[in-house]
Amino acid sequence: MSSFMKRIVLPIILSIWPVVGWSQAIDTGDTAWILTSTALVLFMTLPGLSLFYAGLVGSRNVLSVVMQCFSIACLVSVIWVICGYSLSFGSGNAYVGDLSRAFLSGVEVDSVSGTIPESVFVMFQLTFAIITPALFVGAFAERMRFSALLLFSAAWVVVVYFPVVHWVWAEGGWLFDMGFRDFAGGAVVHITAGVAALVAAMLMGNRRGFPNSGPPHNLPMTVTGACMLWVGWFGFNAGSALGSSGGAGMAMLVTHISAAVASLTWMTCEWVKYGKPSVLGIVTGMVAGLATITPASGFVGPVGALFIGLAAGFGCFVATQYIKQTLKIDDSLDVFPVHGVGGMIGLLLTAVFSASAYDGLGLGDETIGSQFVIQLIGILATVVWTAIASFVLLKVVNAISPLRVSDDEETEGLDIVLHEERGYNL
Repeated sequence: MSSFMKRIVLPIILSIWPVVGWSQAIDTGDTAWILTSTALVLFMTLPGLSLFYAGLVGSRNVLSVVMQCFSIACLVSVIWVICGYSLSFGSGNAYVGDLSRAFLSGVEVDSVSGTIPESVFVMFQLTFAIITPALFVGAFAERMRFSALLLFSAAWVVVVYFPVVHWVWAEGGWLFDMGFRDFAGGAVVHITAGVAALVAAMLMGNRRGFPNSGPPHNLPMTVTGACMLWVGWFGFNAGSALGSSGGAGMAMLVTHISAAVASLTWMTCEWVKYGKPSVLGIVTGMVAGLATITPASGFVGPVGALFIGLAAGFGCFVATQYIKQTLKIDDSLDVFPVHGVGGMIGLLLTAVFSASAYDGLGLGDETIGSQFVIQLIGILATVVWTAIASFVLLKVVNAISPLRVSDDEETEGLDIVLHEERGYNL
């Protein structure tokens, strides 16, 4: 650089930088990482979650599950553009956004959110909105009508998901202002999906033949989907740093640690209880570890991740056994005990392992005890609102279009009954 540039031009540029707003300039590194993360999170649903669920159901219902996940991705995308982004991140009040950003009003090519284009932020958050209702598909697999699913999913994201996003992640949201810590969706994604899943499973009743509803038709398909979820989850958690930074790197590291520890923990629990470790057990433990570390991933270090993974593997395993064997609730693919319980465990342990004494990034002005109370308030509020709203919506939808197929249709399989196709011929 010439002396003229150093002495004259550069000082002038630096002096006017804040005035013209160049401090909000797009960072290409951050943008590249969030673009990548967005693709990874969408990859979690399509095809990751779709294959994970499809392999677990009977061969007569494999296409119905894939169809549900795919159609939810399309449906939620349209709703997000119409009102979802605005209700989630619009100014509004402490409980829900307004409609000032409806149809993505104001989102232009040069709009900026932090250090990335606003369009990228919109798309990144959309992938979270897609996977959340797709998760609860596993609770009522093999028995819900497709028309009822579409109605319930559309209403649910508007009434439950968008407001909770606003509570937790939008400036001015009441949990956001309280200091509630949910880095990537322990409450927003996993508790909402898990609680809705439990309510739906209880309201719709068990599958015919439960608890002997038949084995998964294709475990290699399930393992393939699980591996895609593991890879995609790096975008889910590390992408929530909204930049290419050390924070994103640590979030990725602790995510991997928790998944690995939870997998081994679940496998060991199963080995001790049943005498043999199973492939289904180890991959389910992985998902539990990923769900549980999600809210903590931006606040804890490797030591915290080890303990969170251990708690995830053991806690979610016990919850699964209790829901199915003791309560006799047919949450078909264990959505609530894995995602709902995992999200709760992760949120509570965030208060503990965020502390610098436990290798975390610090609690600021809060103590472990005070942060624990804040976390507990956020959990209870999310559970109560999701349970009540989901119950009401399911009742309303059932009055419009019956939730459940008939016994004969369930026996024949939803692939033929609802879609006139056979997935097991592929």
